[in-house]
Amino acid sequence: MAVVFQKTKGLTDTPFTYCPGCTHGIIHRLVAECLEELDLLDRSVAIASVGCSVMSYEFFNCDAIQAAHGRAPAVATGVKRVHPDKIVFTYQGDGDLASIGTGEIVQAAHRGDNITVIFVNNAIYGMTGGQMAPTTLPGQITTTSPYGRDVTQQGEPIRMAELMATIPGAAYIERVMTADPVSVRKAKRAIKKAFEIQKNGGGFSMVEVLSSCNIGWGLSPVDSLKYIKENMAAYYPLGVYKDKGASQ
Repeated sequence: MAVVFQKTKGLTDTPFTYCPGCTHGIIHRLVAECLEELDLLDRSVAIASVGCSVMSYEFFNCDAIQAAHGRAPAVATGVKRVHPDKIVFTYQGDGDLASIGTGEIVQAAHRGDNITVIFVNNAIYGMTGGQMAPTTLPGQITTTSPYGRDVTQQGEPIRMAELMATIPGAAYIERVMTADPVSVRKAKRAIKKAFEIQKNGGGFSMVEVLSSCNIGWGLSPVDSLKYIKENMAAYYPLGVYKDKGASQ
């Protein structure tokens, strides 16, 4: 009998630690599938961040390093400069990348480091109790914004894809989501392209993935996917924000 679907070799047999309904697992599989299909697993190094993805080094079937909170891009820079032949990628959430690690991600892009960044944006601090994050939407309720995010007090959420696209050293920036089968396939294409750019020496790339946190949002898994499409994608428009290869 022909095999039509099977577990990717890019993931270990370690059970995911993510909450049921969270789309981190889908994104992990997409990253793993891309590395396997591009035959990059044996030369890849994952840099795990701090947050819900803190144990991602247990899940990806490649070499991995745990970085301090927000410092994954800096660690990736060091690994890539010592081992330029390796495929180095970070896997970071919005609290890690867009808050404590803003300086690291911006500087890595300015240097034009030939690394790949997978940025998971679920608009909340999921691991530590559902607090407001830099990406929390206006009016969104969290444990630290029980009346909703007030932009007159906390400011507007940070649009990281738009910000990173302004940096000269960035080669490829795209925002996708994981809310339905069509968007998942598009997300995979973006992630695969980002890895191909690094493989070909194209420079810094980042794929921002709008993801769910149904527990933190207080929604069912199904309603959380609707929230991504109807609320998050409205504030964070999907699309390619920079592609140096396409403009040349």
